[in-house]
Amino acid sequence: MGTRFTLDWGTTYEVTVLDLGLACCGVEVMAALHGRGDDRDRRPAMLGVEPVPGAPERAHVLVVSGTVTDVMLPAVLSTYERMPEPRYVLSVGACSNTGGPYWDSYAVTKGIDQVLPVHVAVPGCPPRPEALLEGLVALHRLVTRGVRA
Repeated sequence: MGTRFTLDWGTTYEVTVLDLGLACCGVEVMAALHGRGDDRDRRPAMLGVEPVPGAPERAHVLVVSGTVTDVMLPAVLSTYERMPEPRYVLSVGACSNTGGPYWDSYAVTKGIDQVLPVHVAVPGCPPRPEALLEGLVALHRLVTRGVRA
């Protein structure tokens, strides 16, 4: 059922995604968004999800994956502010959700939801690529219900 729902989504609504791969979860996000050379037909682009690297002005979904340090936080906020409305945030991994194993560090943000409105949080350390795709489907449900940032 999930695959059919996602395929229907691809024909009606295209999602432009900007990934901020700040740590190890960024590798999982890249694997999910870009796929391997031999599975091009299963790439999220075929499902209505299009990554836009380095172009926050064209993205509507900000994927924050990995540890958000206090030093990187201004850059994350600046990227979010450059995105057009409506904009959504997908938090991927334990570090971006809660600070992960570094939650007690003086230099780590205790979850990106402390500073940005997170619409969907994908758990795991690191989460599987399938979990990210499920998070995108959950985000689609919010978007189609008209939830705004």
